[in-house]
Amino acid sequence: MDIRQLRYFITIAEEGNITKAARRLHIAQPPLSQQLKLLEEELGVKLVERGSRKIQLTDAGKILRHRAEQVVELVDSTVKELKDFNEGLQGTLSVGTVPSSGSTLLPERIYNFHESYPGVTFQIWEGDTYRILDLLNNGVIEIGIVRTPINSEFFEIIYLPDEPMVVATRGDMYWGEEQKSICLKELKDKPLIIDRRFEKMVVDSCEKSGFEPKILCKSDDARSILLWADTGIGVAIVPKAAMGLIPSTNLKYREINESSLETQTAIIWIKNRYLSSAAKHFLETFLV
Repeated sequence: MDIRQLRYFITIAEEGNITKAARRLHIAQPPLSQQLKLLEEELGVKLVERGSRKIQLTDAGKILRHRAEQVVELVDSTVKELKDFNEGLQGTLSVGTVPSSGSTLLPERIYNFHESYPGVTFQIWEGDTYRILDLLNNGVIEIGIVRTPINSEFFEIIYLPDEPMVVATRGDMYWGEEQKSICLKELKDKPLIIDRRFEKMVVDSCEKSGFEPKILCKSDDARSILLWADTGIGVAIVPKAAMGLIPSTNLKYREINESSLETQTAIIWIKNRYLSSAAKHFLETFLV
């Protein structure tokens, strides 16, 4: 059993199908099936149950997958660490971010970082918080920029200052030009467009103010929420950092004067997992 076979087995387990796994690994299906058979023979256990369309891991297969992922992660981390030691501060730093935070936090930081460390390039992945967590857990990215709340059990976290929520509407649909902020009760009976991640916070805050919110639409992306509001169909509720996330001269933003409707941006990375030198130095930009 070698590291190559373990990588093959992990891919088969992830795809649930040998044909798809072979395609992802860029090898033919028969050699991959043979490698799986040799692995089972060497270990003396059955690792998968083969179905007509999808394979299922046996109990032994589940144990091997867990251990194989640990071994592969350790090998990859060791390679990264030795490359850092040999090459100095260079390479590619992968960062995942939710759109509402990345658009305001990253451009200037990346520019300044690149000025100091021109040997480092960046890969930026965007998605909602759940996608960023998945990318982080799978080792695709080293640093995630997400919205609170977040489970601190598995992550090291840098919390940025509290940030209010704002409403966005097409023109002056519900409030006059001169009104720069609103109180929470002014959302009563308004068709709301919200991020699923903030649904509980919005509902709880509204109910404490004595009314049930009228939620017209829920989405996972701040851009989509603002695009909906731009049509005039309702009132978008987004973090203040999302202001201007879409190019529109029609949208008007007003801050919500309600402390229970505040959120934070969190910079996160996996506890006890190796971080490249580039990642460590980039994290320092959030501490100044």
